[in-house]
Amino acid sequence: MKLSREIKTAILVISAILLFIWGYSFLKGTDILSKHKTFYVLYDDVEGLMSSAPVTINGLTIGKVKSIKFLDDSGKLKVELQIDTDFKISKSSIARIYEPGLIGGKQVQIVLDLNDASLAVDGDFLKGGVKPGLTDLVSERLTPLQEKIERVMVSADSVLMNINDVLDEKAKKDLRNSFAELNKTLLSLSEASSSANEILATNKGKLNNVVSNFEKVSTNFEKLSDSLAQTNLKQTVENLEKTLANVDKIMANLESGNGTMGKLLKDDEMYTNFTKASKELELLLEDVRLNPTRYVNVSLFGKKNKPYVAPTVSDSTTTKN
Repeated sequence: MKLSREIKTAILVISAILLFIWGYSFLKGTDILSKHKTFYVLYDDVEGLMSSAPVTINGLTIGKVKSIKFLDDSGKLKVELQIDTDFKISKSSIARIYEPGLIGGKQVQIVLDLNDASLAVDGDFLKGGVKPGLTDLVSERLTPLQEKIERVMVSADSVLMNINDVLDEKAKKDLRNSFAELNKTLLSLSEASSSANEILATNKGKLNNVVSNFEKVSTNFEKLSDSLAQTNLKQTVENLEKTLANVDKIMANLESGNGTMGKLLKDDEMYTNFTKASKELELLLEDVRLNPTRYVNVSLFGKKNKPYVAPTVSDSTTTKN
């Protein structure tokens, strides 16, 4: 079938008109070829929300803002939301305006109420809300800080004024002198540091020798420590314990009066006999000294020995004197 030129022109014009209507609706945020639900929300302030802004649930875009209009003379704003999802949204859900980022603009976030079984249908009104954005939070945080800084600046200004009142000409002069003396001290420290550097540079070789000697001493000490660690200290300690045990045993015998030394220390009669024997030995030696011929007699003519007379204490004392 052959179409005439008029029919072709009419079809082309009608197609252009339909395409224009679809494009215009799409640019306005309305897709006439898709099925969607429409919800309405009332706000006192939309915080800069614009048409075609995304509508999200848990971060997923499910629609967009179709239009924003004044409801009446009260100043309330009626926002029309176009939802392109079959996800069930309860009537008590909240359509909250929020700011996803610094440059992303405002969006609408639907906060679901999963405990509500009643579902919203096309044309219902949802509750509205506004979530403070990052800018609002920063401003909220910075406002108290700004007030504190202002108070601090006022206090600092007062302190500086009081300091100016306290620092008269004499005090300022003394302060300048103090800084001058401090500068001299720093110069002296710098000179001392330079001198110390020169001394270190001059005696660098000696210091290296000292460090080397110290390393040798440390090495020898380490070897000595290893040698001591390798010695049988346990056996030495055991022998020392045995020796101390024997000494304790000897001391116990002496204390109890056993043995010759014990009897000598504890037996009074033995001590008396020993003292008496010592005294008699002393008298015998004294008599040998006074009368040697009585004990050693060398005589060619048969001279008779003198009778023995026991020396007395008085004779011994007189002789010694």
